[in-house]
Amino acid sequence: MPTDVVMPQMGESIFEGTITKWLKKPGDKVQRDEPLFEISTDKVDAEIPAPASGVLQEIKVAEGNTVQVNTVVGVIGEANGAGAAKSVPAPAVSKAAPPSPPAPQPAASTPPPMPAPAVAAREEEDEDVRSSPLVRKLAREHNVNLSQVQGTGAGGRITKQDILDFVEGRSSAAPAPAPPSRPAPVPAPIPGDLVPMSQMRRIIAQRMIESRRTSAHVHCMFEVDLTRIVNLRNKLKNSFEQRHGARLTFMPFFVRSAIIALQQFPIVNASLEGDAIRYHSHVNAGIAVALDWGLIVPVLKNADELNFLGLQRGITDLGERARSKKLMPADVEGSTFTITNPGQFGAVFGLPIINQPNSAIMGVGGITKQPMVVTDKDGADSIAIRSVVHLTLGYDHRIIDGAVADQFMALVKKTLESWSEEVG
Repeated sequence: MPTDVVMPQMGESIFEGTITKWLKKPGDKVQRDEPLFEISTDKVDAEIPAPASGVLQEIKVAEGNTVQVNTVVGVIGEANGAGAAKSVPAPAVSKAAPPSPPAPQPAASTPPPMPAPAVAAREEEDEDVRSSPLVRKLAREHNVNLSQVQGTGAGGRITKQDILDFVEGRSSAAPAPAPPSRPAPVPAPIPGDLVPMSQMRRIIAQRMIESRRTSAHVHCMFEVDLTRIVNLRNKLKNSFEQRHGARLTFMPFFVRSAIIALQQFPIVNASLEGDAIRYHSHVNAGIAVALDWGLIVPVLKNADELNFLGLQRGITDLGERARSKKLMPADVEGSTFTITNPGQFGAVFGLPIINQPNSAIMGVGGITKQPMVVTDKDGADSIAIRSVVHLTLGYDHRIIDGAVADQFMALVKKTLESWSEEVG
């Protein structure tokens, strides 16, 4: 019996979704839970798995179209070939995205495909390696044998970034031409092109304008001597990863310091509701993640109840799921305070826009070595090379006074410069 593929319900408040990409074409074999297509909603971008194994028999809704939840978007037939595969009809494509380009026809000189037994053997070998369906799909696209890739994930699991690093290293060592049967990449936009905004970009644009119109934005900046934490991380990062199977990053230090300050100054963790102020009982930390196709803010719920290791694992998990489109709507809802990190790209500092309905957002600049005046315990001054970061706080002046914002950031600075908590 054929199986209908439907637009999933990605949360109680979500009633429609846009199909941004089909990962299979009519006639392709699919496995149950294998990524089948990608969607974009007003909450998240996500990969949707196949509901059954078989052959993708028909695509009913083309890329770029927005439909209501539970709409049938495709059909999976039995793998024995019952039912001819049908191409998607030519529906009216939404203005949100341009029509998909036609699939290129293989040239007469295209070499024959790899024999089926060899392909099957490679797939069976890849299945034995600890990896996700997305990683195995990416490996097949780049003709990568997973047994040759060193995994950096928990327990040696191979991540998407491991594949990309392997491909980049292989390309720099011995560049190889792309297989003749692979479609040519879509050229990047050039001056003069008119390119429709993606669903995510339209949502980001709308929310940024709404935030600027809603909140009375003010910013303050603090310079923080991060030398103590930089030295601690350099000392512990290898043993930390060996013991816990996770990289030791700087982000949990900033999140933990913010949590301590938020508990001291709860108004910074509050939200404005009409003429009343909502004081939240927990810190739900939004961690901004930059993606190749936009920006998303997954939320670490009840972050104030986590120890340092819990913060690191939670931050890593949210980041990986954001980049692999595995987030659910609940993962991006309910933040009470947001942290963004423009410094990862080299920015000295940023002036971030508040993530509504939060009342504040902290921006983390790049960590650089600078000469600083250092005062010892006897009061003597000297010049030393220190690791410095600039932190900014964007806050809503309707409910947070400048003095409170400065006191909040002063406590964040003090916590970071005199770090004493167990890292693990």
